[in-house]
Amino acid sequence: MKTTLIFSLAAGLSLTLSAQDLTMTPPKPILDGFRADPDIRVFGDHYYVYPTSDKPNWNTTDFSCWSSPDLVHWKNEGIILDVAHNLSWANIKAWAPTAAERNGKYYFYFVANEQIGVGVADKPTGPFVDALGKPLIGRKDYKTYPIDPCVFIDDDKTPYLYFGNGHLLVAKLNDDMISVNGTPTEMTPPQGKESFREGIFVFKRKGLYYFMWSVDDARSDNYHVSYGTSKSPLGPIELAANPVVLQKHGPAKGTGHHGVVNVPGTDHWYVVYHRHAIPNGSGFQREVCLARMEFNLDGTIKPMDPMKTPFGPNDFGEPLTGRR
Repeated sequence: MKTTLIFSLAAGLSLTLSAQDLTMTPPKPILDGFRADPDIRVFGDHYYVYPTSDKPNWNTTDFSCWSSPDLVHWKNEGIILDVAHNLSWANIKAWAPTAAERNGKYYFYFVANEQIGVGVADKPTGPFVDALGKPLIGRKDYKTYPIDPCVFIDDDKTPYLYFGNGHLLVAKLNDDMISVNGTPTEMTPPQGKESFREGIFVFKRKGLYYFMWSVDDARSDNYHVSYGTSKSPLGPIELAANPVVLQKHGPAKGTGHHGVVNVPGTDHWYVVYHRHAIPNGSGFQREVCLARMEFNLDGTIKPMDPMKTPFGPNDFGEPLTGRR
């Protein structure tokens, strides 16, 4: 029998928590403070996470970066871009970045004032300098709300930038990584119960392209991750038979807007994602966590449990030194 505890609130409302929720211990976040929308990359012998830094009502002005040699020990590398001081075309709403390396330079795609910009640096930890002096993707340029970029470089070295809310668009980037080659193409996944909302992430495994996205509103406890696949980086996307791969469990709620990393030279995969902070979190107070992602023999993604830690207390994690 499921036991519940009901607490009366002064406003006359009630909060119902299961006894199981109260006893379950969630994994600790990997980053300090309130962070969200994480992107994760491997550059050299370190992993790097680029998140949003949560502020009230999402009025964030700066981006920071964290590095790790093993996915266990994380170092705050400090602010890498401050939109309030480093941009001429925006000063607030710094959200959902993504990063890539090409020809020894590092490129940082980010949202500011509901537009997508691009910065460039000599190191993955910045500081990043605005490459254009204007948005790469403007607010009214295309048929989507231009947020949540994800950069993906295919095996043939073609770079793509995916972005959007409600409608998913993809743009080929030029070799300079700071300009768009032609008109972006819409490739919104099939609409329905698991309709694309935002937070696209794209990766390739064994010749198949995986498209993962967040469903529902980031303020909802039911915010979660679904996915589909394609034989092309330009789609069409086929919704997986069991598309939901990360969703709320116990006190871990609002589990979404994630990034994916493959440990080089292995078939080990991990997901960074945000959840509503525990306790007393919300869509405006979130924290970044890590989960192990595994595949079935047919290539489908196994559901991930946000209450399961990827490493034990004495685990060495996934060190990159010596792998390459």
